[in-house]
Amino acid sequence: MFHQVWAAVLYLYGLLFSSVNQCPEHGPLTALDMGERESPEPHLGLWYFIAGAAPTKEELATFDPVDNIVFNMASGSAPRQLQLGAAIRMKNGICVPRKWTYHLTEGKGSRGLRTEGRPDMETDLFSSSCPGGIMLKETGRGYQRFLLYNRSPHPPEKCVEDFQALTSCLDFKAFLVTPRNEDACQLSSK
Repeated sequence: MFHQVWAAVLYLYGLLFSSVNQCPEHGPLTALDMGERESPEPHLGLWYFIAGAAPTKEELATFDPVDNIVFNMASGSAPRQLQLGAAIRMKNGICVPRKWTYHLTEGKGSRGLRTEGRPDMETDLFSSSCPGGIMLKETGRGYQRFLLYNRSPHPPEKCVEDFQALTSCLDFKAFLVTPRNEDACQLSSK
């Protein structure tokens, strides 16, 4: 009798625990292949930074003073190269322009990007359950973080909720959403 009661208690505890800590239904991350055969075309154009997640707050600290960021991804001047321009609106209203060059990594099944001048940094692309969305995982010396981007500066709130649920399930406990209270800065054409 004791064993039956104990088994029932453990079973109920297991049900309760698994329902509280259940990961999102959309399952594991789906990597976007940026290898030899894949064109970067679907990833070109304007993107808005929406949210970030990391194991610790320190890995997201660079985004604390940011109100919003708009990016433009364009083909580079060389094959397998992408140019990324950004206009960063700080919370104090100042606009800060930035530019990076990404190189599509070589190799079969490659899905990553390398940032020129940052050999320690690797960027992987993942699909998002959010329409018009994409996720990036940046890994560098001493940090890793997931970043959510969207074609719209104000995607549905469900997109942010799904991103937070997925990254939390992956043990990324720190979370940040850009306020996007002010208009985006103009991207420089230089």
